[in-house]
Amino acid sequence: MRTPMNNDISGRPDSLNGDRGDVFSPELGEFPNAGDRADDIGDMETKTGTTTVGLKTEDGTVLATDMRASLGRMVSSKDVQKVEEIHPTGALTIAGSVSAAQSLISSIRAEVRLYEARRGEDMSMEALSTLLGNFLRSGGFFIVQPILGGVDDEGPHIYSIDPAGSIIEEEYTVTGSGSQYALGVLEQQYNEDLSIEEAKTVAARSIESAVERDLASGNGINVCVVTEDGVEITQHEDFEDLL
Repeated sequence: MRTPMNNDISGRPDSLNGDRGDVFSPELGEFPNAGDRADDIGDMETKTGTTTVGLKTEDGTVLATDMRASLGRMVSSKDVQKVEEIHPTGALTIAGSVSAAQSLISSIRAEVRLYEARRGEDMSMEALSTLLGNFLRSGGFFIVQPILGGVDDEGPHIYSIDPAGSIIEEEYTVTGSGSQYALGVLEQQYNEDLSIEEAKTVAARSIESAVERDLASGNGINVCVVTEDGVEITQHEDFEDLL
């Protein structure tokens, strides 16, 4: 093998960066002009707008979202499923960039399958929340703010995970552009003794409140119930089905 003439690799032009950066760059979140690129996408990017909520009950968790996606000032879709199963007893809501959320969900599902294949057991919700936080901290997913709801050997869990990757376990939580309206309803109506059916009603009322005031939320509701038996997701165009 030919011996390098100069051991100072930091002074060489980087074919990816076009400058004299570290040969091992760019890492995720370190791509040149990434911020400018995100700004340029602007109104051309499909976003969920969104109101999403998560509630914990004694028997499981309930996640709910609206069904609208926006493209700048336009409603680009009226039938978006903003909550997805990512684990046999775990689901994730999405708020923010649709493309980033789709990539995140795909990556998480793959990691969950690998974990189960290697260890012969399901990933705990704590481990899954940590994995999600690590993905978001990498900087490779633009702005996504998910809620993780699931059940493991320790019982039901709801985690709020912000775009920077911080992880907070909650009794109930909200994300998205309509979150302030939904949170007011949850503050008044949530209690730890709610049944699954009662939690679905409270979640529906909170989403309905946001839809009334937030332009980026609307067109119905997705409801996800997670118990030790699995994940069930339903769509409802009419809130009255749940109230």
